[in-house]
Amino acid sequence: MYRTIAIIIFAIGILLLVGGIMHLTPGTIQIGVVAAFCGGLLFGLSFIPRPAVAPGAPPPLSPAERITSVFYDPAPVFQNLRVYPRWVGAFLIIALCSSLYTVAFTQRLTPEAIASITADKVIDSGFIPQDKQAEFKQQQIDAAKSPVMRVSTVISQIAGIFVFMVIFAGLYMLGILMFGGRINFWQALAVAIYGSLPPIFLERLLSLVLLYVKAPDDIDPIKGQQGLVRDNLGILFNSADHPYLFVFGSFIGIITIYGLWLKATGLHNTGERVSKGAAWTIILILWGIGLLLGLASAALFPSFFK
Repeated sequence: MYRTIAIIIFAIGILLLVGGIMHLTPGTIQIGVVAAFCGGLLFGLSFIPRPAVAPGAPPPLSPAERITSVFYDPAPVFQNLRVYPRWVGAFLIIALCSSLYTVAFTQRLTPEAIASITADKVIDSGFIPQDKQAEFKQQQIDAAKSPVMRVSTVISQIAGIFVFMVIFAGLYMLGILMFGGRINFWQALAVAIYGSLPPIFLERLLSLVLLYVKAPDDIDPIKGQQGLVRDNLGILFNSADHPYLFVFGSFIGIITIYGLWLKATGLHNTGERVSKGAAWTIILILWGIGLLLGLASAALFPSFFK
């Protein structure tokens, strides 16, 4: 099934890419590249064998049971995913939540305002020559008004989520192997996706409510794109005055800890010979790497934290 879907996505991507290059479908080059890349990635992954179902294995949980139970009783869900590592349904919900928030956020603050402030931050970073700054800013605003660009942004976001999930699945496999355990790639991908589903769903739902409760002028057009929930220690620091403390605090929050617990539970119950200590160690190491990358971004792009 994955191989057929991959071929279809890849073919659509190539058609959009060629159409954009030949100006038959203006503005579809980016969508075409993203679709072709994801189709090729999924096609390559389709050759990875799925774990064999042992005789006497329990029946698979229904998609509804997996998606609802993972919020409050994740261990049985991940134990079932060890035998039946199905992930598409959960991924579609993540993609839908992220896309709905992105579309609503863009409409609420307007594409022009978001593009204008983002362009100013890029200019302040010194990446654009002075004689090109006005032209660059106008290009960004014009592009943001394009319906094709809005669709491209949403598709790119969904593709980015999928690629990140694949990367995390690979890192989970590597971590478990280092601790002497074993996990199939599809099992690791199921952990990455199902472990991310509740935090993303809750964060996006709350952010969507806050988006219409708060006045648009009170919402940061850049930081707000990542969500409006402030349940972490980042609220204790001003990002402009203390960017490193702000980043560090942002990595310690209720939803973040909930997500770490879900993923550690997933590795422990989905992998073989994976103790709770090993699962938590792997998750915390990856959390630490993410924190270091966040601190590096604060050092490289200080204007985005002002």
